[in-house]
Amino acid sequence: MRRFIIASTLLLAACATRPEQPQPAQQIPQPQPTSPQARQILGLTPNELVGHFGKPALQIREGNSLKLQFRGRTCVLDAYLYPQSGAYRVTHVDTRSPSGVDIAQAACIFALENPS
Repeated sequence: MRRFIIASTLLLAACATRPEQPQPAQQIPQPQPTSPQARQILGLTPNELVGHFGKPALQIREGNSLKLQFRGRTCVLDAYLYPQSGAYRVTHVDTRSPSGVDIAQAACIFALENPS
């Protein structure tokens, strides 16, 4: 009988609901680039990027993704590519200054396209 009481107590405890915990704040989705230059980069293949910016300073493969990094005097552009329609294509772009501060994508793309 004692085993029955212990077993039933454990069973009831297992079925008890947890107290509600506060939900973490939802991440606000990042807006897609709105500049014409940034939109022109999305969807490009690695060869098209190289034709656009020259040889990448860094190329990293991880899983099924590819990251190409292009560096200029005033900015760094990271292009993230994933397989789409049988080829790697740019799906996301990050831009920053060489010190790591975020900068506008259009300004970075312009700087890389027009090195001085």
